Amino acid sequence: MATATDTLEWVLADEAATLACGVRLAALLQPGMTVFLDGDLGAGKTTLTRGILRGFGHAGRVKSPTYALVEPYAFDTFTVYHFDLYRFADPDEWVDAGFRELFRDDSICLIEWPEKAGALLPAPDLTARLLPDGDGRTLSLTAHSAKGMQCLNRL
Repeated sequence: MATATDTLEWVLADEAATLACGVRLAALLQPGMTVFLDGDLGAGKTTLTRGILRGFGHAGRVKSPTYALVEPYAFDTFTVYHFDLYRFADPDEWVDAGFRELFRDDSICLIEWPEKAGALLPAPDLTARLLPDGDGRTLSLTAHSAKGMQCLNRL
């Protein structure tokens, strides 16, 4: 298993750089992977997700699923589920929502605010941590699995 030292970091100057990084990351993600998106409100989690979805060929609107909790994006051979757990008040809401069944070999799960589900979530393959940095942001990608390490090694 990967350790916390298995991390790559980039400074992303603006929204366009964050989108481009997401497109690049999409080329490395594979069905069955889980990615935690970590960062404060406005850090760029949804922007990175928008870039990932564009990298997979999605041309439509991408919004933060703050109220819906999850937005699915179906592609030919897999589905991307974009979760936003910000409104969870208790980790048991994860169980009550029935989201566990969406974590399959034919899905990629991108999760904003994963800490809101406590230890109930499956372990991530990658954590993408976004921190404000002047007009842009810093992105740290940390691998937590063999699949996650494959992504980092190919970047």
